[in-house]
Amino acid sequence: MPQRRATILLITDHLDWHARAIGRALASSGIAMQHAPLAACQFDSSQPLGLNLPGFAGRLPDAVLVRTIAGGSFEAITRRLGILHALRCLNVLVWNDARAIERCVDKSMTSFLLARQGIPTPTAHAVETLEAARAIVNRRSIDGKWVLKPLFGSQGKGLRLIAQADDLPLPESVSGVYYLQEFQAVENDGFQDFRVLVCAGQIVAAMMRHASTWITNVKQGGRPVRAVIDTQMRDLALAAAKAVGATLAGVDLLIGADGRPTVLEVNSMPAWSGLQKVTNRDIAATICTDLLQVIEAQRDRVAS
Repeated sequence: MPQRRATILLITDHLDWHARAIGRALASSGIAMQHAPLAACQFDSSQPLGLNLPGFAGRLPDAVLVRTIAGGSFEAITRRLGILHALRCLNVLVWNDARAIERCVDKSMTSFLLARQGIPTPTAHAVETLEAARAIVNRRSIDGKWVLKPLFGSQGKGLRLIAQADDLPLPESVSGVYYLQEFQAVENDGFQDFRVLVCAGQIVAAMMRHASTWITNVKQGGRPVRAVIDTQMRDLALAAAKAVGATLAGVDLLIGADGRPTVLEVNSMPAWSGLQKVTNRDIAATICTDLLQVIEAQRDRVAS
């Protein structure tokens, strides 16, 4: 009997450049793709599977690839991540699953997990009062600086450099949580850091991001530059992705004043349009190939 054609559910809120690239890569491999936002996926206990997924009429996809999750209330986000938890319970392959997304979206948990694994990462604190944040800043030497980041944030939005306690904003402007990460950027004809894309335990591509300011994100004006990373940086990127349980991850690294690399963040829903500009490798095709290999391996295990 011929094997059923695999179908992938792409979780995305918009059919953007990344989603279209994934769709083309899957189509070239003969794989069907449905796309939907998590907000459109439903819990439905009247159904045998307990879920109602757009385009699947009571059946399950072979795999789910999570590209974006829109913001929303605490209740809405909890429900959406619950869909991903439920899919995992139903033995559906999910990249990345809810656990990895939760660990990466919460920067304080990312810092905790990296430090627990002995991965070099800047000292970080997360507290809920201005008084506690001021005490942390005041403990530093006169030259010490911190980066205040939104606990849930991406693309370099909302970053503030904190040189003294008076630089700290009021709690309502940070949603009541102060996540402070030690500032380690070094100016050398501008500022630079690295983005390394990891998929299925392998390095897909890497770039250096160069900017005139310490905020180097491409969405904030950083310029992507082709980069060849050394073994130490490769190992750190792979270890960081593993530490948070992410199969697909964008790992941000920085070379400190001591010349050693350190992991700044791990993104579980990484964009790669900037990275694609500086590599000859088809990133979407690589992600899809890796995903299909895992699907086929699972099918072989079931068949045996």
